Amino acid sequence: MSIDDQTGCIILGGGGHASVIIDALRAGGTTECYGILDRNCSLWGKEVLGVPVLGGDELLPQLMRRGATQFVVGLGGVGDNRPRRRLFQLGLQHGLKPLTVCHPAAILSPFATLGDGSVVLPAAVVNAGAVLGANVIVNTGAIVEHDCVVGDHAHIATGSRLCSAARVGIGAHIGAGATVRQSIAIGEGAIVGAGAAVVKDVDPWTVVAGVPARRLEGRQVDMRNSSG
Repeated sequence: MSIDDQTGCIILGGGGHASVIIDALRAGGTTECYGILDRNCSLWGKEVLGVPVLGGDELLPQLMRRGATQFVVGLGGVGDNRPRRRLFQLGLQHGLKPLTVCHPAAILSPFATLGDGSVVLPAAVVNAGAVLGANVIVNTGAIVEHDCVVGDHAHIATGSRLCSAARVGIGAHIGAGATVRQSIAIGEGAIVGAGAAVVKDVDPWTVVAGVPARRLEGRQVDMRNSSG
């Protein structure tokens, strides 16, 4: 099917996260994908769940001339979320509208707020009063309790839990299976290790791990290597 025959979005990034985006879009039954763009030329001409990887970011203007109007970031993250932020900004700079994706198997309170381009995946829970910023991932089985605030570009990874009124800074990463106690603040760009139990505030751009979570001495996010 040609682009001109479809209505839908462009996926920016062709990794494994792109496949769950495509699955969520199909499960919702409301949006189809024109295709995927990725810098990695080894992916060009291949498919992700039947959606073609058309080429690199330089194709965006061409696709817009052919009718593309929406985008979603298909790149996941295991710590540093600045590459996802770069892709989100790229879509905005080209005048595309970020598409917010919520899998029908997720539980989303009508009293929660989702920012543009955010993604909520199967079995995730976002409760009343929670506020998600733009381009946030709430991954499979994660819980964002009532009155939490999650900053732009953050990733709440698989099976992690934010207890009530927790605050997660821009671009922070909450690792798989981690728990953040109620009213705790996680700073911008911070990384919480998988399985950690966070009972104290976490400074920006630091890495914590363990039960209870402690700062890993000598470990911090390298801000010099920003892709955002």
